[in-house]
Amino acid sequence: MNTSHAPPATLSGIKLVLATLALGMGSFMNILDLTIVNVAVPTMAGDFAVSPTQGTWIITSYSVAEAIMLPLAGFLAGRFGEVRSFVAATLLFTLASMLCALSVSFPMLLTARVLQGVFGASMIPLSQTLLTTIFPPHQRGLALGIWAMTTVIAPIAGPLAGGWLTDNTSWHWIFLVNLPVGLLVGISVAMLLAGRDVIQPGKRDQKMDWVGLSLLIAGIGSLQILLDKGNELDWFNSITIVTLAAMAAVALLMFVVWELGESAPLVDLRLFAQRNFLVGAVCLLLGSMAFFGVVVIIPLWLQTFQGYTSLWAGKAVAFGGVLAFILGPIIGANINRVDARAITTFGFIVFALVGYWSANFTPDIDYWSVALSRLFMGIGISCFFLPLITISLSGLPAERIAAASGLTNFMRNLGASFGTAITTWLWASQAAGYHARLVENIHPYNPVANDYLNQLHLLGMPGNTAYAYLEQMITTQSYTLATDRILTISATLMLSLVALIWWAKPPFVAIRSGH
Repeated sequence: MNTSHAPPATLSGIKLVLATLALGMGSFMNILDLTIVNVAVPTMAGDFAVSPTQGTWIITSYSVAEAIMLPLAGFLAGRFGEVRSFVAATLLFTLASMLCALSVSFPMLLTARVLQGVFGASMIPLSQTLLTTIFPPHQRGLALGIWAMTTVIAPIAGPLAGGWLTDNTSWHWIFLVNLPVGLLVGISVAMLLAGRDVIQPGKRDQKMDWVGLSLLIAGIGSLQILLDKGNELDWFNSITIVTLAAMAAVALLMFVVWELGESAPLVDLRLFAQRNFLVGAVCLLLGSMAFFGVVVIIPLWLQTFQGYTSLWAGKAVAFGGVLAFILGPIIGANINRVDARAITTFGFIVFALVGYWSANFTPDIDYWSVALSRLFMGIGISCFFLPLITISLSGLPAERIAAASGLTNFMRNLGASFGTAITTWLWASQAAGYHARLVENIHPYNPVANDYLNQLHLLGMPGNTAYAYLEQMITTQSYTLATDRILTISATLMLSLVALIWWAKPPFVAIRSGH
């Protein structure tokens, strides 16, 4: 192990290609597991006899556990080295994936998903850090572009892979496919990057901020459970929700006070005093909420109310990855030549325009209309993740980059988790409201409703069957209107970030060691 604090040498040739593939695949696999279960939620919920809304806890339990443990990445890398930490995280993540596949009850699956998040949290920031160290300085933009491509494509490829596996095998294979990939990534990185661990002086003896970690777990954990169970327990009419809200508020307030007074904090909250970091992190949080909310709701709506199989729902959503795949490396290679605020603004506006266009979906919407809306949304998605990371890290000294990178990933994961929970609640509550308003029109004094019921009777439907058919139509229409409302809210949220992003201050260039 390298104990000097000189930066490790860059790689070249086939070794660089293989190491890039291995690190990219590790990051891809980790983020893929955030969305690969999206299209399988109705199937998994059915197998475990829970509602589809409760089934979304399979998504949020993973993302919030990963978010909470992300700040540990810097501590683990400092104590054990980046390569060792990445390899250990990958192999433990793979083991947790096997436990998910072997789950025989819903609580067991949720526990295994939490373990996936806990073990795999270090994979994303460490893959990003290691990628930048194996490329020469003038190609680090390209390296970050490749890394950003995995973060953009994985959430889109997830539903496609999950849909195919669910329809053709069983949902267990969603997790079993991680086994060969995880082992290959772990072994490859251990061999290709052997001897590259750099332990900075004093890092090995750095103490762990256990108080900060405990407060973070209590605060974010309570808040996430509140969001997940709020609708089910009727929100603040429930003593459980009130208790969770109080715990979250107290724990997070204590966390902020503790971290600001700690010499070696778990989370460097002083980073938020930097204008560019604050702007980038807030935009990542809110942008991820808007993005992941849509990514979760669209497959759920297609399968539950549009008659799509898991595979066809995945195919529709996967179109969002086509243009993202093409644009990711191009943006990465040219990120220092164009104002990052302009690229991000373009991404926000495209996402918003497609969102407003998609908000006109009707129950008889055809497959290609859904697929094309996802295709064009891929342009917006690919144009804001990498520029936002570039903005948030710009102007920071080299020794704060690792902490800042971990915190930006924390904000992205938190956005994904909160966005999923809030969007699922909004979707169900909006649908209930639309359903109530539509049902008000079904009464003996409404000639339109009576004519429609008479037509159903003429088609051979007896009274109860006709009313049941009408109820099904109203429910489908209600959830379609709710889906349109979610798309409108996500688009508006994304568009509102345009004003915020221009508060960031150029230049947006990474600081290079020794340059």
